[in-house]
Amino acid sequence: MRRVVGIALPPNQAFVDAVRRIWDAEDAVFPIDMRLPDAELRKVVESVRPTHVFDGSDTVPVERGVPADEGDAVVIATSGTTGHAKGVVLTREAIEHMVRVTNAAIGVDPATDRWLVCIPVAHMGGFSVVARSILSDTPVEMLPAFDARLVEEAARRGATLTALVPAAMRRIDAGLFRKILLGGSAIPPTRPSNTVATYGLTESCGGIVYEGRPLEGVEMRVVDHHVQLKSPTLLREYRSGTDPKVDGWLPTGDVGSITDGVLTVEGRIDEMINTGGEKVWPSRVEEALAMHPKIFDVAVTGRPDVEWTEAVTAVVVPLDPSAVPTLDELRQCVKGVLPSYMAPKRVEYVDEIPRSGLGKVRRRAL
Repeated sequence: MRRVVGIALPPNQAFVDAVRRIWDAEDAVFPIDMRLPDAELRKVVESVRPTHVFDGSDTVPVERGVPADEGDAVVIATSGTTGHAKGVVLTREAIEHMVRVTNAAIGVDPATDRWLVCIPVAHMGGFSVVARSILSDTPVEMLPAFDARLVEEAARRGATLTALVPAAMRRIDAGLFRKILLGGSAIPPTRPSNTVATYGLTESCGGIVYEGRPLEGVEMRVVDHHVQLKSPTLLREYRSGTDPKVDGWLPTGDVGSITDGVLTVEGRIDEMINTGGEKVWPSRVEEALAMHPKIFDVAVTGRPDVEWTEAVTAVVVPLDPSAVPTLDELRQCVKGVLPSYMAPKRVEYVDEIPRSGLGKVRRRAL
C-alpha cells in the first residue's frame, strides 16, 4: 500500500527532511496547513483523507484514509474557486518535470544558489520550492512566514532565489536576490528586472508559464476566451476521484488571450465585474491602481448598483491615512492606461485587504 502521509510541521528543516524520507519510501506527502483553525483543519484533512499523519515524532494511522496510487508524490489541498477544499494529486513524474524545467528557466546552479521559502509550504508556491531543493540538491532556508526584515536578512546571508506574491515583493529590496518568482495575484506592470512573472495553478504543479511563454513540454491555448493548459506537470486527479482534464487539457477558469505566442491573463471568470454591460476583471484595475503613490495596498470588486448593475469599487489601504487618494485621482490613474469604463466609480478606505496565506485577495471577504 502506498501511504499518503500528512506532515503536521511548521516550515523548517524537519519538514524538508520529512518530505525526503516519505519520498524515499515511495509514499505521497500531504503538507498540512498548520495555520488553519481547528475546525477548518479537520475539514481539510477529512477532504484529503491521508492514511497517516506525522507530527515530528510519531506517524499515526488515520481512520478511513485512502491510499495513494503508485507514482503519486504529493497531495496539495486547494479551495480553488469553490471555497471547499480539494486534494490535488500530483505524481512524482509531474514534480520532477516541474523542477527540471523551472530550474532551467532561471538557470539554477546548486553550487552557488540557495532558495528561500517564506510563503506557506502547504500551498503549491511554497511546496514547489521545497521540491526544487530536494530533487536538485539545492540548499534551502525556511522562514515561518513572510517578514520583510527577515527576508532581506536571509538574502544578505546568501539566499539568491525565492518565490513571492507581488504584495510581498513591494515590501523588500528585490535587488538582494538573483531571481524572484512572482505569482499568486496580479503582476504589476512595472517591476524589478530580476523578477519573473509566472502563471499556473495548483493543478498544473504551480507556475509553468514564465513571462507569458510556456516552459518546455507545456502547451497553452485559448478557447472561447478561456485559458487551457496541457503539460506533463498536470494533476493526475483530485482525491475525490474526479479528473478536471478534458482530452488532456486543463480548463484553468481564467479568461485570457494569446498574441505572438505570449499569454495574457485577464482574470478569473467568476471574478468578472459586469458594469453597464462592459466586462471588467479586477486584476487589471488593481495593476493600474497599485502604481498610485498614495496607495499601500488595493483590491477591486463589484458592488451592486441600480444604474450600472455592478459598480467598480476600489478598496484602498492608503499609504498615509491623512492623505488618502480621492476617487477622482483613482479614476484618472486607471483611465491613463485602461478604458474609461474600468475606472472605479466608488472608493472604500480600509486598514487591511483580506488576503490568503499566499497573498491572494479574498474577494468574498471584501
